[in-house]
Amino acid sequence: MVSGHLIEDLRDVAVAHAAYFYVYVFHMPLFIVLSGYLSRNFTFSSGKARKLISTLAVPYVLFELAYSLPRLVMHGKLEISLLDPYYLTWFLMSLFLWRLSTPVWQQLRWPLAVAVGLSLLSGTSSLPDELSMNRTLALLPFYVLGLMLRPEHFALLRRRGMRVAGAAVLAAGAAAALVLHTEVRTEWIRWRHANEAIGVDDLTGSLVRLGLLAAGALLVAAFLAVTPSGRTWYSGLGAATMYAYLLHGFVVKAAERYYGDWAATVPGVAAVALCGAGLAALLCTPPVRRAARWAVEPRMSWAFTRLRRPA
Repeated sequence: MVSGHLIEDLRDVAVAHAAYFYVYVFHMPLFIVLSGYLSRNFTFSSGKARKLISTLAVPYVLFELAYSLPRLVMHGKLEISLLDPYYLTWFLMSLFLWRLSTPVWQQLRWPLAVAVGLSLLSGTSSLPDELSMNRTLALLPFYVLGLMLRPEHFALLRRRGMRVAGAAVLAAGAAAALVLHTEVRTEWIRWRHANEAIGVDDLTGSLVRLGLLAAGALLVAAFLAVTPSGRTWYSGLGAATMYAYLLHGFVVKAAERYYGDWAATVPGVAAVALCGAGLAALLCTPPVRRAARWAVEPRMSWAFTRLRRPA
């Protein structure tokens, strides 16, 4: 994800455009599936509600305000809208809404089918930007898929045969991206607009969206299959991915202004992508987490009281 954002402005280079397309097909679906899996026990109890506010609502407000500053410095515009997420903050808004809906999905007989239906229907209407409605509904199936997963599903993916198959699928996906990246409009993999805005009828758009949902789910499964199951040197960093997600945007916005001709080459793209991997690891380290915890994981116990119940 971090590398994908860093090479976004280098997409005139064919390999950068292909890599960007490939990563975007499944990087947010992967993040969303795991978020759904970790939200399986969400209820409206006081403890869960407090965590929802302190880990999503408050960071959303803080980073929505913070990301307005680079826009002010670089473009001379100060635009703040807490209902219309800017840049990376859409994920916090969408996750907040998805998590609120968790008890509903846990009670439906066919939750994934309903979520896919809503995702396809969302492409037939020009939804407002407020609450990131297009992305929230379009990517909803991945969250619901995460809710439906159980530990035994991950155990299945860890079998040797599944690991080999996963590596093959990832390789095939990369090869397909090299061939197809110029044939598929970038807006499809961003999930931001309705079919009409992308220039297709609803039938074609629904088929494309269904294909992207399937491709994303397949690549997510493949990625999870090849992910080491044992503890590694970077396992501890994995618990802090939200730090990398929310903080890397400031570096990306600054770096975009200083790309020279050297970056618009294959070696340059590779170097920038490697820097992205290093940056992601750095932003998950304990010193960075201690410095940024007040914004990413603020301590909000002072703001809560006992749950008020009607007499």
